[in-house]
Amino acid sequence: MISRKVVLPALLLSLVAGLGVSADAAQAQTAKKKPTASSSGAHRGTKKSKKSSKQRGQKAPTADRISEIQGALAKDGSYSGEPNGKWDDSTVAAMKKYQAAHGLNPSGKLDARTLQKLGLGSQTAGVAAPLPPMSSSSDSAPTVRATANRRQ
Repeated sequence: MISRKVVLPALLLSLVAGLGVSADAAQAQTAKKKPTASSSGAHRGTKKSKKSSKQRGQKAPTADRISEIQGALAKDGSYSGEPNGKWDDSTVAAMKKYQAAHGLNPSGKLDARTLQKLGLGSQTAGVAAPLPPMSSSSDSAPTVRATANRRQ
């Protein structure tokens, strides 16, 4: 039988050696995760350029779209003059007039409900949240209920 004087120091030595190896491995993994100064600067610069090029919010309508809106306002009698493709004071005034006459918020700004009333927007825009498409599982639900009712 091996004495305790030999086993205990051997276990202690192997434990310390194991801890040393795992500490070195942890430091090596941490070093891999942290980017170097030169690569982090280049990476950050790339991210910033992507963020600055990305536009947030609603885009302004094109001149053709503004002309189309002005034409629809002119048909209603709210806008006088020829459509010029510029969102000017007369267009804002015509929009306010149209919105007030049709029970909308007379802000003079484009919104989904105004475009819908003008006949230039979606039929569902501004009315309600979009509904998910019908799936085949909803078609089978009445069959399951009918079968359950027959069993009772």
